[in-house]
Formats: sequence, C-alpha cells, structure tokens
Amino acid sequence: MKALVTGGAGFIGSHLCDALLARGDHVIAIDNLSTGSIENVSHLDGNKRFKLVIDTIMDAALLVDLVSKVDVVFHLAASVGVKYVIDNPLRSIQINIKGTENVLAAANRRKCKVLLASTSEIYGKNQESPLCEGADRVLGSTTISRWSYSASKAVDEFLALAYHREKQLPVVIVRLFNTCGPRQTGQYGMVIPRFIKQALLGHDVTVYGDGSQTRCFCYVGDTVSGLLKLCDEPRAVGDVFNLGNDKEISIHELAKLIISLTKSESKIEFVPYEHAYERGFEDIERGKPALVKVHDLVGYEPEVDLEEALRRTIEFFRE
Repeated sequence: MKALVTGGAGFIGSHLCDALLARGDHVIAIDNLSTGSIENVSHLDGNKRFKLVIDTIMDAALLVDLVSKVDVVFHLAASVGVKYVIDNPLRSIQINIKGTENVLAAANRRKCKVLLASTSEIYGKNQESPLCEGADRVLGSTTISRWSYSASKAVDEFLALAYHREKQLPVVIVRLFNTCGPRQTGQYGMVIPRFIKQALLGHDVTVYGDGSQTRCFCYVGDTVSGLLKLCDEPRAVGDVFNLGNDKEISIHELAKLIISLTKSESKIEFVPYEHAYERGFEDIERGKPALVKVHDLVGYEPEVDLEEALRRTIEFFRE
C-alpha cells in the first residue's frame, strides 16, 4: 500500500509512519513542523520507501499532487493541545477546517480512502461514562477559546461525512482519547510529558485545577494498531469510532504515579486554571471512551497498561 500521512513528523504520525513501513508499505509524510519535529522521523533517513515533504496542508495544489501518488490518506495534521489552541485560536481554526477540506477535496478526485483523526474533545463537557460514539456534544460559550478546537474538529467530521454521503468518498473517522508515549512533547499542554519532565528535573509537578478530573490514557502503539485495523476494514467506511484505553485515572493520581516511577523528590503544586490558561477556562471532568464498537468490528483491545506506557515514556525522556 502507498500511504500519505499528514502530520507525519508529529507524535502519533511518526509512530504511524514506522508501523506502515514495518509492514512493507510506502509512505509519504507531509508536515510543516509547527508542532511536529524532524527528530521524530530522522531515523527514517535513507529508507527508500519513505519520503518527508516539509510543507503545509493549506497548499491545496500540493495535496492534489501528493494524493495522486497514494492509495490511502491518514489525516492527522491539525492544531493540537489545549495550550496551542488557546495561544493560536485563529490559526488553529483555519488549519483544522480549511486544511481538512483541502485533504478531502484532493482525495475525492480519485476516491482515495481517508482516515480522519478526530478527538475525544468532540464530546465536550458531556459527563456520560463511558462515552459512546452517538453521545451528545456539550460545549461551553464561544467566548472560551478552548471549545473552538472541539467545534473545528466537529466541522471536520461533518465535512468528511458529507463527502462520503454525497460523493461516495470512502472515509473513516476515529476519535482519539489521550494518546501518550515516546516522542510526545509537553510544550502544547500535553500532561504526561509535562509531568515527566518536571519530575525528572526535580521541579514541582504542576497539576491544573484540583486534580480530580479523570482521563483515560492510551499508549501510542495501541492507537496506531487501532488506526491500521480500521483502515484495513472495509466495513468501517462511513462510520465513526472511539479509539483509546478505557482505564480511568485522576490527574492528581497520575502526578503521584509519575513521581513514584521516576523516583523523584518533586512535590505536587496545584495551579488554578486561570493562571495556567486563561480567565474563565473550563476543563473536561471525565473522558472515558466506550470501545465496544471498535472491538466488535476489528477486535481492538489496548495491550499496554498505563504504568508500562509511563515507564517507556520516562525512559525515552531519560535517554
């Protein structure tokens, strides 16, 4: 198979490139390196089945050319991370919506399959547990910029489903829940790499809010495995799937676990949301995915538990 991976030098994208190449596929990755890193794919230098294009998905003509050379598009490129979205609200909306429209329009010329990476942020403040794919979206005011990410990714999903229904473009939508692992950066608000770096340096581990909010973290290898399974399954076309791990942990407990695993003497400091982000910031209290749908279709089950995922990530940061 020949695949185009948008955001291919990013955290998840680079691991996906590795997995595609490992099974014998040919890969073109496009990344503007705004949140990705050349270091994530530097080990692929010299691989004749891999090509990195340093450019942007905002270039519609370039995407048409790249898509003409592949069988499937894994669309992972997006503005990601709460901090990045708050600091760059206009750019985030433009990239997420216009960039996705460019990808879908280019793919539609050849009816090239598109796997669209969406997000658990779609569900917003809905506190159902677990969250199934048909759950309602519950969002805050438009004056709170963090909700723009959820809204822009929802538009991406609407666009993809519209292309499928009206133009028969084969699309698969995957909502990712808190992927973690080596190569992830804490620069844009990702909590696990931020905690690990603070603990290894002996700094206070800063928990935003009171730490009672819970998350389910999925190891990147399991995420990539699920993406490939869904891509390869014809019955997934035209549908939406959660992908992640369904074991919950509070952010306070996560901080304590990371301090323990790193054998750090760091203390935990609680930081009000308005000091960490912006006045009026609203967080998501829970985020547990229902995985029945993806399990029943492709047999997906996460294999790496949180402690092992943390150990591997801590080792990556130590190296």
